[in-house]
Amino acid sequence: MKFEDEIKQVTPFPTEQQKAIVNLMYTGNILVDRSIKILKPFNINEQHYNILRILKGRHPEAMCPGEIKEVLLNKRGDLTRLLDKLDKMGVVVRGTNPENRRMINILLNNKGVKLLDKIKAQMEVLRIHEKSITEKEAKQLNTILDKIRG
Repeated sequence: MKFEDEIKQVTPFPTEQQKAIVNLMYTGNILVDRSIKILKPFNINEQHYNILRILKGRHPEAMCPGEIKEVLLNKRGDLTRLLDKLDKMGVVVRGTNPENRRMINILLNNKGVKLLDKIKAQMEVLRIHEKSITEKEAKQLNTILDKIRG
């Protein structure tokens, strides 16, 4: 369905660039909403999932909260609160950094790895979108998104 029809836009956008930005935000929100529905039964939100994926990328090494914050997709949340929940769920382990006792290390444990594996299977539903665009189109989209971010 055309974007204008989906949002019931009567007057045309002033420019294609403005339309593209609104379309990007609209589409991004749809994908976030779909991922929220997938994550809800696991009692985590998309920020928790992002943290778990970041930690999985370094597994079995630990990361300090500052390193995690640098690469979070959504930096608006309170990282301490997010980590507290993951710790309470028993999917991460907090420990003192042996090189700097004032720093905390966060480590994804086996329970966290297993949780990510379960979630990954559910997230396959979102992979349907991979079939809607070609590899070449995806590369073009990534180039355009890089340009938008500057």
